[in-house]
Amino acid sequence: MRRNHRTTLIATTLTTTAVLAAAVGCGPQAAKGDAGTPATPGSPTPSASAPGSPSASASASASPSTDDKPAGSPAAPSASATTAAKPAPKVLMSNGSKGDRVKELQARLAQIGWFDDTPTGTYGAATTAAVKGFQGKRGLPETGATDSVTWDKLLGMTTAPTAQELAGRAVNKPVAKLDARCMTGRALCISKTSRTLSWVIDGKVQSTMDVRFGSQYTPTREGVFKVFEKSRDHVSTIYHTAMPYAMFFSGGQAVHYSSDFAARGYSGASHGCVNVRDKAKIAALFDQVHTGDKVVVYW
Repeated sequence: MRRNHRTTLIATTLTTTAVLAAAVGCGPQAAKGDAGTPATPGSPTPSASAPGSPSASASASASPSTDDKPAGSPAAPSASATTAAKPAPKVLMSNGSKGDRVKELQARLAQIGWFDDTPTGTYGAATTAAVKGFQGKRGLPETGATDSVTWDKLLGMTTAPTAQELAGRAVNKPVAKLDARCMTGRALCISKTSRTLSWVIDGKVQSTMDVRFGSQYTPTREGVFKVFEKSRDHVSTIYHTAMPYAMFFSGGQAVHYSSDFAARGYSGASHGCVNVRDKAKIAALFDQVHTGDKVVVYW
């Protein structure tokens, strides 16, 4: 009797898992952390210490004391001395700053998709959040203030803003570097670095559009996939939100138009889908893409 009961439980669990896996759709979500920035692949996650592994205190006690060192050996520099030898980078701009340099900062951040508003020359909450997200993506301290290290990194990734950019009438984004896997056949080439989708046929770019990805908790999968289903007026079966012009490529993850992305920009995130905010562009793309076309998601 117990055996039959256990078999029933296992069968029920497998059935439930299969039902959940079959559900598709990914609606918008408020970003947890920095402005909907996707997590960097390979980021280490904390894990519990293995049973029986030596503790920090045990390691410390096992290390030789200064009494065991040969006479005349130089003492190792203390942690405080090492820290003191590395001065903190100079803060150039921060919340409350104003001026042309702030406007340039905002225009440069816009070039790489971190700032969606019109450059104002006032360093407020939106600029602080944009800088913080930029810093976190590149492994810098997430202070939200623009220090010399952050500024130099930004200068190296962007170009001097034009008058049109400083006025908020244009954004000159760097051209996305196409992955080698996009250079043959028909491919939706999706770069997480430039946050763009390029529609490529036989190595030639047909159109490009801004995209947004999942948060670090619901990341967009990377790799090579194929469009296996198209749904013009799709509604998420999980989140019950509209996903117009959906092109599914991996489970419930799809490329689709997002009104939330159009309204909030990068201050939000998807639940793993690739959001497009230009409705006209995604509508045109939807009509050109065929089931079976390649999808490449890469950094």
